[in-house]
Amino acid sequence: MTKFNTVYIAFIGLLAGTIFFSCTDTVIEGTNELDFELKNAIRASAEFATGSPDLDFYILPDENDLASIPQDLDGNPLSEVKVQLGKFLFYETGVAVDAINPSGIGTYSCASCHIPSAGFRPGTFQGIADGGVGYGINGENRLKDLNYNEDDMDTQDARALSLLNVAYVKNTFWNGQFGANDANVGTEDLWSEELGNHVNAEDLHALEAQNIEGVHAHRMNINKEMADEFGYTALFDEAFPEYPESERYNQRTMSLAISAYIRTLLSNKAPFQDWLKGDYSAMSYEEKQGALLFFGKANCSTCHYNQNLGSNEFHALGVNDMHMIPSFSTDVNDFRNLGRGGFTKREEDNYRFKVPQVYNMKDTPFYFHGSSVRSIEELVEYFNDGVKENPNVPDENMSSKFEPLNLTVAEKQNLVKFLEFSLRDPDLERYQPSELGSGQCFPNADIQSQVDLGCF
Repeated sequence: MTKFNTVYIAFIGLLAGTIFFSCTDTVIEGTNELDFELKNAIRASAEFATGSPDLDFYILPDENDLASIPQDLDGNPLSEVKVQLGKFLFYETGVAVDAINPSGIGTYSCASCHIPSAGFRPGTFQGIADGGVGYGINGENRLKDLNYNEDDMDTQDARALSLLNVAYVKNTFWNGQFGANDANVGTEDLWSEELGNHVNAEDLHALEAQNIEGVHAHRMNINKEMADEFGYTALFDEAFPEYPESERYNQRTMSLAISAYIRTLLSNKAPFQDWLKGDYSAMSYEEKQGALLFFGKANCSTCHYNQNLGSNEFHALGVNDMHMIPSFSTDVNDFRNLGRGGFTKREEDNYRFKVPQVYNMKDTPFYFHGSSVRSIEELVEYFNDGVKENPNVPDENMSSKFEPLNLTVAEKQNLVKFLEFSLRDPDLERYQPSELGSGQCFPNADIQSQVDLGCF
């Protein structure tokens, strides 16, 4: 045996011993080798994403480490007080003052469609803000307000995307229409008030641009008198000293504070995050096998490769649209059914939808833009089969990355375990306030929601 081989074997033995003793007594035989193999697979994914095989690439920052969170330094730099203000306003039902019907005033908030316990998604298949009543246990009983005509309801025409880890998203919405940079360079002639993305012209980052339009579209507003009444005036003053008082308490500053808060919504307590930080007992043997599939044979990371396990790519997977199930105010001719193509007007972009992040998917059983898949097992089966469900999507538009995976039953089960448990932060309710300045119930304050939530 050569000197090199002797040294190499000694090093591997030392490495294995170090990993073994860092784990608990429940470590299954072979886990050490699996950890080593998984690290290499993740490094390969990081190298694909960045050109550098850095395992730390996928470690999300602490939500309080504002300097490490991606942000719009020119348009909306983060500060503790701005995040705190945004935290209140995100849940504040008192700002729902532009409701179409009097029965809707003061009854909904941003959190009506982005519930922490639901992974910052709606608790049901379709988000309803103005025009909805009720909550249930996890937002699943949000129903139509009988005082509203269906066309007057503020509903989501596609499944609302999670707000988790959105700080890493370059262009927001399923069609990516918000944000002046990245995929939207060269689309300037398509920015319009009709689409709501005219604010891209201000060279804002995507999240800020979307939320400036969002607070208007979702019928929310604030003024100095309201800020005084709810006790938020001092927070506005400290968060936005660069704005003259006459321009400091309004929809724009409210939206910027909300955007600042949303950027801190990070799933950094998920077991996979703990594993990345060196706790090799954080994931079970089966979950690690599932992670290895995610970053390997199952090809998940060929699309989900950025820090948030999403990407700025758009793909046609041939899934059904929201109008294909009983839903409010959806239509077969809605341009949003075309995904990226509905925005760019390019035929080759039709039916291509943004690659979302995949943390906390277990918190609600609705997947894809049309909520057509209702469990993670069904989700994995859809990708494994590689067969489209929507006959309206032409074969030539289908993504070249969507093809049968040929996973075994055991492999599918392990991949499901990784997606369900390893990528689930169990403590998202740490991001919500204990009470609001208005004193109202949240995330909804209609009578039925108050009953459901027990907050009379």
